[in-house]
Amino acid sequence: MFSHVTIGADDPQKLEAFYDAVLATLGIAPFFKIDGALSYGTATGPKVFVLKPFDGKPHVPGNGGHIAFLAPSRVAVDAFHEAALKFGGTSEGAPGLRPHYHPYYYGAYVRDPAGNKLQAVCHSKNG
Repeated sequence: MFSHVTIGADDPQKLEAFYDAVLATLGIAPFFKIDGALSYGTATGPKVFVLKPFDGKPHVPGNGGHIAFLAPSRVAVDAFHEAALKFGGTSEGAPGLRPHYHPYYYGAYVRDPAGNKLQAVCHSKNG
C-alpha cells in the first residue's frame, strides 16, 4: 500500500542506534545513511526514512498518529519492544494480544527517543 514512510527528527544520527536495533528485529535493514537522513528497506521496495523536517523548523511528534510495522512473529514483536527500551525508547503498550482488533492481533507500542510513536504488530494465528 505504501512506498515509504518518513519519520521526523531534529538529528537523525542521534537515533541511528535506536532504529538500527529496533528495525533489525523485524528484518528491516539499513538502505542508506547520509548526514541528516537515515533510510531502511530496499531501493525498489518499501522504505522508512528518518529525516530532518524539510521546512527547517523543529521536529514535533504527531498527536494521535503512529507507524505500525508488520512483524513476522510474536517473538519479533517482543524483540522490537525490548530493543526499543534498550536503545532509549519508552513503552506505550507492552507486547500482547489485543483481541478487540481481531483474535490474533499481537502488538507492542513504543516511542523513539525523539517522541515518535511506533508499533510492531503480528496478525498471525500461530504467532
